[in-house]
Amino acid sequence: MRVWVDLTNSPHVLVLRPVIERLRARGAEVEVTARDFAQTVALCELHGIDAAVIGHHRGGKLAAKARGLVDRSLALRSWARGRNFDLAIGHGSNDVSVAARMLGVPASTMFDYEWATVQHNVNCRLAQAVVVPDAIPPERLDRYGARGKLRRYPGLKEEYYLADFEPDRAVLDQLGLDSEQPLAVVRTPPAVSLYHRFENNAFSEVLIRLREQGQVVVLPRTEEQRVELVQAGGFVIPEVAVDGPSLVALADLVVSAGGTMNREAVALGTPVLTTFEGKIGAVDEKLIADRRMGRLDDPATVVLERRSKADEAAADAGRVRRDPELLVELLLSAR
Repeated sequence: MRVWVDLTNSPHVLVLRPVIERLRARGAEVEVTARDFAQTVALCELHGIDAAVIGHHRGGKLAAKARGLVDRSLALRSWARGRNFDLAIGHGSNDVSVAARMLGVPASTMFDYEWATVQHNVNCRLAQAVVVPDAIPPERLDRYGARGKLRRYPGLKEEYYLADFEPDRAVLDQLGLDSEQPLAVVRTPPAVSLYHRFENNAFSEVLIRLREQGQVVVLPRTEEQRVELVQAGGFVIPEVAVDGPSLVALADLVVSAGGTMNREAVALGTPVLTTFEGKIGAVDEKLIADRRMGRLDDPATVVLERRSKADEAAADAGRVRRDPELLVELLLSAR
C-alpha cells in the first residue's frame, strides 16, 4: 500500500507523526508533502520526517487563499502523478483533497474544529472519510457534505499523538530558561485564518501582565508577529523549531488563541487559558464546561506562579493516553 500524507500547518506534523510511523510499521510506503508555512518544515526536520516542500501560504484574504488552493493543488497533482498512491491523508488540507480527487485517489481528512466553513465545504465533500472527535455533533457537519463519511473517535486528538510522549527538560536549557522561575508559554492568534477575524485586545494585555510575573515564551505564527514581539522586548522567542509539547508540559501556564496547544495543555495536565474570540467549537465547549480549560475574560485576573511538585505529579498521573492505531484504522477506511 502506498500512502500520501500532506502537512500544511505546524500542528499537523505532531498529529500525523504517529500515523506515519504506524503505517510504515505495517509495511506501507508513505511519502510526505509539506507546505512552507509557520514552522511546518522545521518541525518535519525536528521529528525526522522527510517531506517534499511544495507551496507556501498565500495570506489571510479569501481571494489569496483561493489562489493558493488552486496553485498548490495543481502542484501537488503534478508531484503525485505516476506515484500510484492508494490513499491520501491530510489534517484539514484542502490542497491534498483537491489533488487526490483530480488523480482519482481516495482521501481521508481529519479536523477537530467544525466552524472553518470554507475549508470544510471543500475537504468534507471531496474526502471519502472524515475523521473527527465524537464531541462534535454529526448534524453540525451535515451542511459540509460529511453525512455518511464520519469516522468518530473518543477524546482529544492530542491524547493519541502524545500517548508515547514524555517531556524533555533539555528544552529549558535550549531557551535559556530558569526551571525555578514561573514559566508561561503563549501561542499567538492565528491572524491569517479565516475563522479568526477579531482584534484580540485581551491577548495583548495578558502578554504584558505575564511578562511582569515571570518568564514568557511566545511562539509566533508569522514573521510579522515575530518582529512585533522582538520590538516589544522581554519575551523569549525561539529562533528555531522547538519541542513544543515539552515546553507545554513543563510550563506553569499556557495561554493560546489557537486550539491545538490549548488541548495539548489539557492532555498534559498544564493549566491553560484560551483567548480565542471566534466561534467556539464543540471540543472546546466541552473542555470549558468540564473546567479542564479556562476562558480568559479579564487579563487583570491572570496569575503566573510555579506549580508545586505535587501538582505536576498529579497532572502526570492523570494523563489519558490513547492508542493511535485507532486513528490509523479510521483514516484507512477511505480506501
